[in-house]
Amino acid sequence: MPSSETFVEQDRLGVPALLDALTDLVERARAMPMSSSVLVNRNEALDLLDELREQLPTQITRADEVLSDAGHVLDDARDEADRIVAAARARAQELVAREEVVRVAQGRAEEIVTQARVEAERLRHEADDYCDRRLAEFEIDLGKLVTQVQAGRARLGQRLAQDSPET
Repeated sequence: MPSSETFVEQDRLGVPALLDALTDLVERARAMPMSSSVLVNRNEALDLLDELREQLPTQITRADEVLSDAGHVLDDARDEADRIVAAARARAQELVAREEVVRVAQGRAEEIVTQARVEAERLRHEADDYCDRRLAEFEIDLGKLVTQVQAGRARLGQRLAQDSPET
């Protein structure tokens, strides 16, 4: 039977693998006679829990970085849109100042503003899409973790139900 040290010594397992190792440790535990309790090797369980404590902040930090990156992309897109709109307004004011080209300037200013809005909307959409994809990936990872925890608890519940004395 592999020990938790074997699991922990491998290339720093991720949270799902550590949960699997902890589940395996409990499943391999010897049952106490006439009881639903089991004997679990304390050192193995504590080693796995310590590794989980080390891994969870890494996973959470990675998720925070993804959200932060998405926020920066969105902020950059907004800044770029603001710069484009400001440039369009400045250009439109210049053209209006020249009496001979007032009509031409107004039309061009509207084009620039429209292009700026279209570009700003495109940049916002791309930033939102990027955020959504990253959050979806994180959601999938979290869903897998929840499924594994639920499966482990269900197995434990079945074993507890089988081991409990019938009333």
